[in-house]
Amino acid sequence: MENRNNVTEFILLGLSKNKRVQILCFLFFLLCYLAIWLGNLIIMASITCSQLINQPMYFFLNYLALSDLLYTSTVTPKLMTDLLTENKVISYKNCMTQLFTTHFFGGVEVFIITGMAYDRYVAICKPLHYAILMNRQRCNSILRASCAGGFLHSLGLFLLTIFLPFCGPNEIDHYFCDVYPLLKLACIDTHKIGFLVIANSGLMGLVIFVVLMASYFMILYNVRAYSAENRHKALSTCSSHITVVILFFAPVIFVYIRPATTLPEDKVFTLFYTIIVPMLNPLIYTLRNTEMKNAIRKVWCTERFWKGKPMI
Repeated sequence: MENRNNVTEFILLGLSKNKRVQILCFLFFLLCYLAIWLGNLIIMASITCSQLINQPMYFFLNYLALSDLLYTSTVTPKLMTDLLTENKVISYKNCMTQLFTTHFFGGVEVFIITGMAYDRYVAICKPLHYAILMNRQRCNSILRASCAGGFLHSLGLFLLTIFLPFCGPNEIDHYFCDVYPLLKLACIDTHKIGFLVIANSGLMGLVIFVVLMASYFMILYNVRAYSAENRHKALSTCSSHITVVILFFAPVIFVYIRPATTLPEDKVFTLFYTIIVPMLNPLIYTLRNTEMKNAIRKVWCTERFWKGKPMI
């Protein structure tokens, strides 16, 4: 593949050329990355080591936390390294690998969020059939479908990019290898390919966002008949989900729904769904969730956990 190219490596221009800004950004993203690992590991351990793992919503939340860790780890370590070095170079192979893995884990996350919305819809709108519709076999099937969907999404973008000839220049105006900045460097007309990217990423994101919001509106409509206590619990759960959906999908749609062009604002919007949302997810899903907070207290605030004794 590289024989078709004059370019064997790319230079990532990053977020800023100002050294002071780079140092401040490094410290900020270091704190974000540590918070992402700490928060999501706490979520995963609290769910896995408690009875919550048997509930479909927390089953999906456990894997959402895992996908958050993997997703942000495809971007953040390289970003932080480049903020401290003058030589912000990435090889052609590593660039293509980053493109594939970033969109794979991002796609998996999108479909897991969709699975969580389906779970809430069934729980609130079809409560009598919930145990049958959302059994463990169905949950595992949704998880496998999420991985398959992420793989197909990422493979499509990878195949659109891997066969492009790059003749120079080799400077990517971004902090990681993404499809639009790479299309900008290709030696051929990428106008038609840009529309395929819109179909693969932009339209897919928009359609899923509309479906998710419609499902939550149906949920909000149905909870009117609930008691005040159950209505408050349902609204608290759904408000957390809606917050995540908006924070994640709004920047994705902004970046990928338009033709193959790059804007200075793209870097800021991309930071939201690659770093900021994975950092906020643990807070969003625990602050208003009594079950999650109780599980965290039970797992992390007992001597049994630290002594390695089985919990009763």
